[in-house]
Amino acid sequence: MSETGGKPRILVTFGTRPEAIKMFPVVQALRNHGGFDVRVVVTAQHREMLDQVLTIAGIEPDIDLDLMQPGQSLDALAARIVTRFGEALDAEKPDRVLVHGDTLTTMMATLACYFRRIPVGHVEAGLRSGDIYAPWPEEVNRKVTGAVADLHFAPTDSAANALRSENVPDAAIHVTGNTVIDALLAAREAVIADSSLAAAIEPLRTRFADKRIIAVTAHRRENFGDGMRQIASALKRLASRDDVAIIYPVHPNPNVSEVIRPALGAIDNVALIEPLDYIGFVAMMEMSDIVLTDSGGIQEEAPSLGKPVLVMRDTTERPEGLEAGTALLTGANADVIVREVSRLLDDRSAFGAMARAHNPFGDGQASRRITDIVAEASGLS
Repeated sequence: MSETGGKPRILVTFGTRPEAIKMFPVVQALRNHGGFDVRVVVTAQHREMLDQVLTIAGIEPDIDLDLMQPGQSLDALAARIVTRFGEALDAEKPDRVLVHGDTLTTMMATLACYFRRIPVGHVEAGLRSGDIYAPWPEEVNRKVTGAVADLHFAPTDSAANALRSENVPDAAIHVTGNTVIDALLAAREAVIADSSLAAAIEPLRTRFADKRIIAVTAHRRENFGDGMRQIASALKRLASRDDVAIIYPVHPNPNVSEVIRPALGAIDNVALIEPLDYIGFVAMMEMSDIVLTDSGGIQEEAPSLGKPVLVMRDTTERPEGLEAGTALLTGANADVIVREVSRLLDDRSAFGAMARAHNPFGDGQASRRITDIVAEASGLS
């Protein structure tokens, strides 16, 4: 019996746009099950970008901690999350908390649960790069969460094996696929049903109708400074091709925008646009030929749309994409980025091999599987 006296109370928490994208299908699946009292707590460590996804997904948070502050340091944010989230736990008294991935929200919410002996389920568990500074601080956020969680929802067999190598019991590990594929397919269906949902991107489809389109996202902390300058240089060189157009939703962080906008803002076949809502972002990926990113989730999403992904990082915690041939590491190195993008643009066989490679990250049923496992753990099956 739940401490709240009724259905098992499952508290789902997240704080950033990527987390919200990957967790809204889980929230919906838990609610559709009917056996749970589902509560949503957001930390809003990324305020505006988080709100975009909440609106699209139709999720109204039960508690919004609204922790974003300009120029916040990681340690100050971490302290606020663990304290304020702990207060939310004391008020909500959940039977279980579900966290996602690798953010500060994930790690500090998990620690707050540990201090209260509340069990934690980790969605997208087991991703490891093997380098605690790349991605930074995400690698350690995941490892700490993995040390505490009692249910590990691994997206792939490789992620499950990484958990086993850290002595996580087999019974606690569940290979589910990645919930981002659930979200992607839902967004794609929404655009098919109502094309006006992607209205923000449609003018670019017309503007660049005769171009090979490169979609870009770049905002990782480890690329701040010289990495962003290298990326800007590579994009400028690629934009010198007559057959290429670049679409780049620029992250508002000054470490990104103050490098990218001066370098690329005056180039005709480069569109530096404001961050897109999720449906607009999916539409942008669909209309692109190649995706350049330093993000994590896009390495999983783009292959579902048949788009080669070049990862502008030195390491990835998603090696399955490299093994399957859907992704390629370039680092934040201008020469390598230009060389590999040019190869895909000019070599049809190389492009086709990446575009047709099997996506190893899921089939769109991850949220249902997670819900079934949580139901069993809660005594509902």
